[in-house]
Amino acid sequence: MGNCIEWYDFGVFGFMPAILGAVFFDAATPTENVLGTFAVLAVAFVARPFGGFVFGPLGDRVGRQRVLAATIVLMSGSTFAIGLFPSYQTAGVLTPILVLLARLVQGFSAGGEYGGAATFIAEYAPDRRRGFLGSWLEFGSLGGYLLGAGVVTTTTIVLGDEAMAEWGWRVPFLLAGPLGLVGLYLRTRLEDTPLFTELAARHGVEASPLKTVLRTQWRPILHLIGYIVLLNIADYIVLTYIESYLTGPLGLTGRTPLLVVIAVIVGMMALVGPVGALTDRVGRKPFLYAACAGFLVLPIPAFTLMDQGSTAALVLGLALIALPLTFLLATIPSVLPAMFPTEVRYGAFAIGYNLSTALFAGTAPYVVTKLVDSTGDQLVPAYYLMGAAAIAAIPIYLLPETAGKSLREVKAPVG
Repeated sequence: MGNCIEWYDFGVFGFMPAILGAVFFDAATPTENVLGTFAVLAVAFVARPFGGFVFGPLGDRVGRQRVLAATIVLMSGSTFAIGLFPSYQTAGVLTPILVLLARLVQGFSAGGEYGGAATFIAEYAPDRRRGFLGSWLEFGSLGGYLLGAGVVTTTTIVLGDEAMAEWGWRVPFLLAGPLGLVGLYLRTRLEDTPLFTELAARHGVEASPLKTVLRTQWRPILHLIGYIVLLNIADYIVLTYIESYLTGPLGLTGRTPLLVVIAVIVGMMALVGPVGALTDRVGRKPFLYAACAGFLVLPIPAFTLMDQGSTAALVLGLALIALPLTFLLATIPSVLPAMFPTEVRYGAFAIGYNLSTALFAGTAPYVVTKLVDSTGDQLVPAYYLMGAAAIAAIPIYLLPETAGKSLREVKAPVG
């Protein structure tokens, strides 16, 4: 549910960047409006490592469940607040300042969300079903993005473009409030994970988890950062950026781009669980290799197909880059928690994951939009994905196979 809310927010921003840019900024052109919206998304990622440094070690100190209850309140509350803000025409420069502050809160809380959620599921899952059960975390991510995109699309169809630009843009943000209440209700009724409960019972909780993480886990954290480069860039290009790419540089009009992206996301949701189950049987690394190879060779054909002007080519092009992304999404929730011992799992995961996310993910939509606009080369997103795959190839190769292995066997290296 927490991942759903986080990605709901990205779905809302990603599917109406021009409208939000016009509401929040005083931009002169539609491209500047889009860049302004993506800049707000990117700046919020600055706060994510700070959230990782705070919430991650705190989760190792007081428990996963308490921290996850806090993060979902902050995430949903900050998204809800944006729906109440005045427009730039009403409040001037105060509006982008308020939006920026809300996004910083959202980024700070998101810094503790994914690492905690993945740790929580991994520590509850039986060793031989961790891939399948962990994949539901990404089902929630895709579902949240789909929900955000679907709410924007439905609201636009019902209200029309004019009403959407005037006041209808608020509706998707305000819906985050009820979503957050449902998530909070669920999380406050969960017990903490068996592994953390065992650790606390034998007084094995670290007195200073952050200090231990920085002393003993810096090598696996660097390894995680290199591996996550591909996931983060692919995630935010394929999901957050792609609708703007279709309607901007490619000049597609009407509802077709929205509906095609939604259809591809539905397909990813249908596949992520079965792929996660397969990783329990054949291992995680075959799917990691396939994803890396896919992003090395498929982006140029994929983006070339999208520019052919037919709906069938558009669907095929998107599917070519969505499939390797699905392999990554189905695999990482079971791979990453197995890199760290229980004593510092939440903190080490959150710190490494959010450092990589801040450096590479949040900037991807903005950088790619800027490069496409300045160079006129519509294959820039393809080059970006291929570069990320080349960087991640070595860390993926060095990852140990963890399918079927107990998380209790992961030991902390000596600093």
